[in-house]
Amino acid sequence: MQTLSLTGANGVSDILIETGLLARAGAAILDTFSPSRVHIVTDSTVAPLYLEKLEGQLALPVSHTVIPAGEEHKRLTTVETIYHDMLAAGMTRKDLVIALGGGVVGDITGFAAATFLRGVSLCQIPTTLLAQVDSSVGGKTGVDLPEGKNLVGAFYQPRLVLIDPDVLDTLPRETFTDGMAEVVKYGYIADAAILDMVAQPNYRDKIEDIIYACVKIKRDVVAQDERDTGLRMILNFGHTVGHAAEKLGGYTALTHGQAVAIGMAAAMRLSRAMGAPEDLTPGLVALLQSLGLPTELPYDREAIFGALLSDKKKFGGTVNFILVRTPGKADIVPISAEALHPMILNL
Repeated sequence: MQTLSLTGANGVSDILIETGLLARAGAAILDTFSPSRVHIVTDSTVAPLYLEKLEGQLALPVSHTVIPAGEEHKRLTTVETIYHDMLAAGMTRKDLVIALGGGVVGDITGFAAATFLRGVSLCQIPTTLLAQVDSSVGGKTGVDLPEGKNLVGAFYQPRLVLIDPDVLDTLPRETFTDGMAEVVKYGYIADAAILDMVAQPNYRDKIEDIIYACVKIKRDVVAQDERDTGLRMILNFGHTVGHAAEKLGGYTALTHGQAVAIGMAAAMRLSRAMGAPEDLTPGLVALLQSLGLPTELPYDREAIFGALLSDKKKFGGTVNFILVRTPGKADIVPISAEALHPMILNL
């Protein structure tokens, strides 16, 4: 078992990574928490695979909410459903909420846990590669509004994160590929050795080590900047244009990983347009395409620019872009909306 810990504003998160861990999740949970009851939130895709298996490991009252799968359900109305289910189950502040699923389930459940009774204990059990390497760690929770992605949320660290690479074997190929966009992101912003691992034809044989390397980067970054006011912004490489593309597609036309892949390619082109000494775009595009990820913006550039202006990464008249000029190192570059406009039109 590989372990990491992250100290945040609401305590310490223990992160456990081990093949086969889900089969022993109940013991790990009850070693960490002492609840009177547990409420599990999962979705319609994951519930048939793992919900009963997890419930059977917990020797105390267990209730659950099964939400519809998909980013389009990452809404305040879904959170309200979870609140009502937890109240009906008799959940109190000393009880435990478990997020069992991918990034959408983790974000929604984390926000519900942060706000229900002003905060109840949270355990994340991510079941997709994207959630395992990124969204389950670091305490960002939230839901979307029609105006943009993750515009309502809270920073709320899970007390425990259980990552089992075995569950990735049940993923559709497209869902696994989706998570690889975030893996590539970590390679470009912090550790180029990840890119070397991913470039190998048998990289899936080392997936536990890849997950650990990505989670360690995120742990180290969040430990220095939990509230996303400085260094943590580098984790948004590809997400600025990516979130705009997701919004234009109604959160259904593109998956998050596809949008991030497109956004990373766009950010790399932007970096070159702003005078980067080397054009890293061809290498990034080749790697993403070899993994089965898209790299071209499918939307009108003027529409992309308009969507950018409602993103959280906009501060006053500037948008913070994350640019990479050397693999393994990212820079936070504020760009005025006026200067950004023609560059977006030429992406």
